[in-house]
Amino acid sequence: MKRPLAALAFALTLFPTAEALAQAMPIEVYKTNGCGCCLAWMEHLEENDFAPTGQDMFAGLLVRFKLENGVPQRMISCHTGLVDGYVIEGHVPATEIRRLLEERPDAIGLAVPGMPLGSPGMDQSRRADAYDVFLINRDGSTEIFASYQGI
Repeated sequence: MKRPLAALAFALTLFPTAEALAQAMPIEVYKTNGCGCCLAWMEHLEENDFAPTGQDMFAGLLVRFKLENGVPQRMISCHTGLVDGYVIEGHVPATEIRRLLEERPDAIGLAVPGMPLGSPGMDQSRRADAYDVFLINRDGSTEIFASYQGI
């Protein structure tokens, strides 16, 4: 009786699971060289089935890049991601990026302005601030896309 079960177990290893077939979503991350929280955010993305690649830029050029890609000055954070036609500014949780990609609103993208403690990449402390994830509309206006409670 053990032989058929062993054969079945072996056969199952030959076929990839649905998870294995899913490929990680590429995302380009523009940041300054050596920014630890940017690297930590990229690790958060990797842990959530994204494939980030980092592009280092000088700070002044990075700010210009953000503005040229539609990020309002009041929404600026330390890094900017580009994924499937959207801009992701700052420490946006991977869950919200997935939601954005599923819902596909006619928008520029998402932003978490500043660097709130407890957000992905800024979660090295026991403290977590409440923060909002904003949807950046094409006209430059913003609206709350998701809210996170602090502790």
